[in-house]
Amino acid sequence: MKYLLETRNLSVQYGEIVALKGLSLQVGPGEAVALVGANGAGKTTLIKSIIGLLKLSGGELLFDGHDVRAVPAYHRARRGIGYSPEGRRVFPGLSVRENLEVASFATGQETCRLIDRMYAIFPALKQKERALGWTLSGGQQQMLAVCRALMSQPRLLLLDEPSLGLSPKLTDEVLWRIPEIAKSGTAVVLAEQNLTEALEVTSRAYVLRVGSIVLEGPSQELRSNPSVRNSFLGGL
Repeated sequence: MKYLLETRNLSVQYGEIVALKGLSLQVGPGEAVALVGANGAGKTTLIKSIIGLLKLSGGELLFDGHDVRAVPAYHRARRGIGYSPEGRRVFPGLSVRENLEVASFATGQETCRLIDRMYAIFPALKQKERALGWTLSGGQQQMLAVCRALMSQPRLLLLDEPSLGLSPKLTDEVLWRIPEIAKSGTAVVLAEQNLTEALEVTSRAYVLRVGSIVLEGPSQELRSNPSVRNSFLGGL
């Protein structure tokens, strides 16, 4: 199988602190994969390393079979990696539609088509099309952040803690769109502390603890593995 994303013995270090060590994972085209683990496990560090916001201290990072370690973040985006960071970070002074327009690499007509697709994924955004970003609820801002990342038509979408600060209802509204996104052909890497939801909306998962992968496998199998829940309590 040809992987869309592959890391081999990837390591990241902040000064004397090793944040990721010897981490190897694979993501296939159109696959939804979860990165789960307690706060500080290394999920965000891994996501930022993939998009190019952090420099690797060791290992390899391959996207579509090509080594992208020396490729800047904006070129990785052009090559097909979308990124929705933790904390939403929408443009507060722009309307919902303007937030989407500025994220598109496409022509005007194609951008309009893409925006319609985003509204089909999250109909609540269509109702708020003219509203400024700062006036949206937390859930609506997260929907907008996900759609903005999708406007570049990525082959791989990186989602960093999209349920953070959301109510259970809004968490469902956001996370349960992930299978639909993957089914359309865009692979998804979901970094989440919400263990139950993350394993329900993905096909495979990696469990991280202190910068290392301690378990991996089909999400359905990991849901019933008591060691997975123990990892969130430091039991592994």
